[in-house]
Amino acid sequence: MQSFTDMRGEHTRDEVWFLEHPPVYTLGMNAAREHVLAPGDIPLVQIDRGGQVTYHGPGQLVVYPLLNVRRLRLGVRELVMGLENAVIAALFSWGIEAVGRREAPGIYVDGRKIASIGLRIRRGCSYHGLAFNISMDLEPFKGINPCGHRGLEVIDLRLLGIEATLPQVIERLAPQLSAALGWPPVLEWGSPKARS
Repeated sequence: MQSFTDMRGEHTRDEVWFLEHPPVYTLGMNAAREHVLAPGDIPLVQIDRGGQVTYHGPGQLVVYPLLNVRRLRLGVRELVMGLENAVIAALFSWGIEAVGRREAPGIYVDGRKIASIGLRIRRGCSYHGLAFNISMDLEPFKGINPCGHRGLEVIDLRLLGIEATLPQVIERLAPQLSAALGWPPVLEWGSPKARS
């Protein structure tokens, strides 16, 4: 995503990547190391997004919106809210009420975090993005203060009684992302591997 952002020109088509990471803790640019409590054997990687520390692992859908936000006339707040609203709408399609928080970006169900957002804007383009917990081992979140918040409870769709695969979640989330970002409803959805 960094090289894609570096190489893209003014007319490069925007892309949204859907993927899953192996277990890893990531620290944002200004993250405080005090929020890493007990990482164990999970790698800890400093990256160039905003936000504090989070965990990525199997069963979590990671969404990278690689957008020319300048061309789309999207501010950072609008982009964050668009990502939040897309997840909120997808959750609502399962009958789950969720909210975003201005003071702590992400998506919450009854005060428990189900999705995190951390972005970087460079050269007028966005990368990094959204992590949506679907059906994962949540134990590694106990090794950190998620997103820099002590005692924050993290949940996934499975704990809410929804059994869904990542492709099934993408099928629900993709149209909501299109709507939230003002794109036409019919788009080409794929993975980074499909590009090469």
